Amino acid sequence: QVQLVESGGGLVQPGGSLRLSCVFSGSHTPFFSSYAMSWYRQTPGKERELVADITAGGGTPTYINSVKGRFTISRDNAKNTVYLQMNSLKPEDTAVYLCKADGTAWYGPESEYWGQGTQVTVSS
Repeated sequence: QVQLVESGGGLVQPGGSLRLSCVFSGSHTPFFSSYAMSWYRQTPGKERELVADITAGGGTPTYINSVKGRFTISRDNAKNTVYLQMNSLKPEDTAVYLCKADGTAWYGPESEYWGQGTQVTVSS
C-alpha cells in the first residue's frame, strides 16, 4: 500500500550539510497527511535509533538530544515528501538513514512502513 524511497545521502566533510528526502507513494498517497513520519538511523552493531519525527498534523517535531539544533525535520503534504535537513554534521552522524511512515492510528497495526535507507558518511 505504501512505498518509501529515500534520497540525498552521500559523503560530506565534518561541518557540512545534507538534505534527505523521503517520497511516499502507493495506494495511500492521498492519505499521506494522516501518517506520522520519522527518520531513523542505523550503524553496524547498534540498534536502530529514532532521530526525528513529525506528527500527521505537522505538530512540533521531536529530536534526539544529539541532533537538536542541527537537524530539522519537515513535511510537504502537497509533494508527499518528508525531509531531514542536517547541518553541522559530525562523524558520529555517519549511518544509514531510514524513513518510516506510521499510519497505525488510522489504518491499524499493519500500517507501518519503512524505506530502504540512504547512506550518510561524514568524514574528512
